[in-house]
Amino acid sequence: MLYKYKDIDRHVEIDCDVCVVGSGAGGAVASKELAEAGLNVVLVEEGGYFTTKDFKVDDTIWSTSNLYRDGGASIIMGKPSVMLSEGRCVGGSTTINGAMCWRTPGKVFKRWQWERGLYDITTNNMEPYFTKVEETIHAKSILPEAKNQDSELLRLGAEKLGYRYRANIRSQDHCVGANMCITGCPTGAKHSTLVNYIPAFLNHGGELFTNCRVHRVKTKRGKVTGVTGWFVDPQTKEKKYKLTVKSPIVIVSGGAVQTPALLKKSGIRDEKSLLGKNLLVHPNMKVVAAFEEAVNAWQGVNQGYQITEFQEEGLLMGVNFTSPGVLALAMPLEGNQMLRVLKKEFHHLVMGGALIEDTGSGTVYVGPFDTVVPTYQLNEHDFRQCIRGAALLTEVFFAAGAKKCYLPFTGMHEIRSPDDIPKIFQLKLKPAELELLTVHVMGTVPMGSQAHNSVLNSYGAFHNVKGLYVADASVFPTSIGVNPQVTIMALATRTAEYIANRST
Repeated sequence: MLYKYKDIDRHVEIDCDVCVVGSGAGGAVASKELAEAGLNVVLVEEGGYFTTKDFKVDDTIWSTSNLYRDGGASIIMGKPSVMLSEGRCVGGSTTINGAMCWRTPGKVFKRWQWERGLYDITTNNMEPYFTKVEETIHAKSILPEAKNQDSELLRLGAEKLGYRYRANIRSQDHCVGANMCITGCPTGAKHSTLVNYIPAFLNHGGELFTNCRVHRVKTKRGKVTGVTGWFVDPQTKEKKYKLTVKSPIVIVSGGAVQTPALLKKSGIRDEKSLLGKNLLVHPNMKVVAAFEEAVNAWQGVNQGYQITEFQEEGLLMGVNFTSPGVLALAMPLEGNQMLRVLKKEFHHLVMGGALIEDTGSGTVYVGPFDTVVPTYQLNEHDFRQCIRGAALLTEVFFAAGAKKCYLPFTGMHEIRSPDDIPKIFQLKLKPAELELLTVHVMGTVPMGSQAHNSVLNSYGAFHNVKGLYVADASVFPTSIGVNPQVTIMALATRTAEYIANRST
């Protein structure tokens, strides 16, 4: 049963076997698996419920207002501050991401085993969970006719330089290349949890409450007892009716910022005060290239390829075109100069990003008036990686025929030749001068075998609170260096199986 805000006219009290908070890659998966196992599951989502027909073609303002937290412009405070975009709607960030499907690299699992004692999380043990997820979300290569020109230029540049690349696997079926993944797929081809897991959850008797912000996870004598929250008017933002869910099992799946914040506000603590620390952001360094010929990069599928040549060194590169307003955020220009460039060159522009597997970390704090304050400081190693990633991406674009590249560097906003790339490393830049964004936050409620170095066990269960689980990217002990959606979903499937086996 689906309950939207307009369906609620009084305070709600409900009992269930399992309460799940958040309907993204972790929460929706766990909810569906547990409902199919015969448990009575209540799923609570802070954002609204929208279907494919609701997604507006060429209406970025509607999409960012209704599908994103803070209009897509949350900030992780630091030097530099990092812009965070995450979903706040049914389906969470799967509704507005690029649908990229990566399995966790084996080197990451080995590190988790050696450093955190997670010896039961291996590539072989995780195989059935990855397979189940990939079959459910239709993870496959895109159709050749749906590929767009900016992806082909990335591939061309990589081939000319002899760099390894891969054709991306995406959660989609018959994608026609509308290139609207980040504003809500208008065709239903992208298999977000909104499209597959949520309908299956509802079909198996699950109850979904939307526009309800959970404010507290309730515990008593070391055991979880449920959650409380408020239904919030999506227009006025006024809290109107209270939701009280009584449940012996709670799974929090709000993401690596909201999950630790909720748990902290609930008075939940771990043995070594690790909750909220180890915030990993997988920084994204943007470069915009201009080509002589028209590229029309909005035509065709989002992110057809990624360059993997430097993956072992912690660098992935790809392209991802967006609307003019969002593209402007990646440009180092302002005012009338920005308008002139967009008017003259928009059809000729390609936006690329270098993803940095970060080695530093930050902290999520809880502020007054229900505020959440994530902080992060880019360390020297990752700072140098950002600069190198931008330089490598620029090299790829020039190899593909770009006439110039716009760089997010103070003192060098534009270069017109690959011969100028070494000048990037001569700039006396400071970390605070970089412009970074992220869509992949992880790590703030990490798993491990012992309470002295982790908050959760390998199944996402709290070491010291019975019945409390986490299923989202906050469980990662380290950065995984690739798009995290499938890893989150596979671990959530495993967690749900563990709970079902202990409950039935």
